[in-house]
Order: sequence, then C-alpha cells, then structure tokens
Amino acid sequence: MKLLALDSSGLVASAAIIEDGVTVAEYTTNYKKTHSQTLLPMLEEIKQMTQLELSTIDAIAVAAGPGSFTGLRIGSATAKGLGLALDIPIIPVPTVDALAYNLYGNSRLICPLMDARRNQVYTGIYTFEGDALQILEKQSAMDIGELARRINAMDRPVIFLGDGVPVYRETLSALITVAHSFAPASCNRQRAACVGVLGAELLAKGISQTAAEHAPEYLRLSQAEREKALHHAKEAGAPV
Repeated sequence: MKLLALDSSGLVASAAIIEDGVTVAEYTTNYKKTHSQTLLPMLEEIKQMTQLELSTIDAIAVAAGPGSFTGLRIGSATAKGLGLALDIPIIPVPTVDALAYNLYGNSRLICPLMDARRNQVYTGIYTFEGDALQILEKQSAMDIGELARRINAMDRPVIFLGDGVPVYRETLSALITVAHSFAPASCNRQRAACVGVLGAELLAKGISQTAAEHAPEYLRLSQAEREKALHHAKEAGAPV
C-alpha cells in the first residue's frame, strides 16, 4: 500500500509518501511562501528524488480540516485533481487528530492548538493508550478560556503543540492549573507523515471518499461569510 499524504491546513506545507509502514519521503516547509506556490513543487521534488510513478499510488490522505480556509482549499484541490486523474480514493484525515499524532505514545493529555483568531483555537484533547490514539475531546473551534477550563477539569498533565502556542502561551500559562509543557521544535507542527499514518488506519477501516465527494471540513464560517451574514442580519433588522 502506497499513500500520498498532504497537509496545507496551517502555516506549514507538507507532503509525504508512506509505503507499507515506512516514510519513503517527506518534504515540510514553514516559511513565507503561500501553499499555492509550494505544495506542487514539493510533490514534484519528492517524485523526482524517489523516482515515484504517480500511477503506483493507491490513495491520497489529506488534512481535511479545520484550519486556514485558503490552505484547506489548496490541499483539497490538489488531492481532488490527483484523485480524479489517477482514479484513486481520498482519505479525509481530521487536521487536529494528525497534529496530535506527532506525540505518538505520550500518556499525558495532548492538546494541539491552531490559531483560529478572535480568541479562538482549533483544538481537541487526546492521549495514547498503548499504540492507539484516544480522542477525549473531538476537534472543534473553541474559546481559549473554555479550553483551559476543560483541561483543568481533567486534572492530568498536558502538553501543547501547534501554531497556536506562540499566540496563546502566556494566556495558557496563566489559566492552566495542572502540570503543563510545550512540545519542542522537532514535533510541534503539522507533518504529512502523520496524516499518512492516520490515513492508512482510516482506509483499513473502510473510510475514504471519491475525489468528486471530497470537500474540506471548515468547522466554522469564513471571515467573509460571517461579515455577509452580519450584513444581512442588519438589513433585516435582526439583533446582532
């Protein structure tokens, strides 16, 4: 089984090839260029370096959301285009689940944070029991104060990771009452290899989509959609 994995859900762009439990190649960048400039060139570089024939790929695992609206659209469009061209399934992997998988085997609470702005994060709460990732709180958009309250109520040590950490680190340090720490640079951002591993597990359970069916999972309206809804509500005289 050979999987192509893609993640462009946040600040990081990442692509990987996973074959029979081995990461054959992974290309990850966290720099200024937009994902529309980076994702396909990264995939082309992997293709050339590993002499990859795209026709040998069995499925595409993609970070399906939540995350950056633009980033998710770029990853989704890339996956859909390849899926249609190669006639292979797409495996939608929850973005926050894949981010938590960076800390494989950790018995503490694992709390990924993706900055969703407006004092909110895309987050979830996880732990590992043996080899299995346990979802204690499903991924969602949540106020940072509410997240702190839920973690404190669980009364277990927690480790945070993700691009939301630099934004909310001081706030969390003030609000979290349990023992807590922050993942180091080696494992604190999205990795396509984690998307690929979880994608393989989902595919084994029969979870996949056709390229035509696939769409990102945004979890909330975009800024433009929120402003449009607010404008219509004001025009209708509804309380806002």
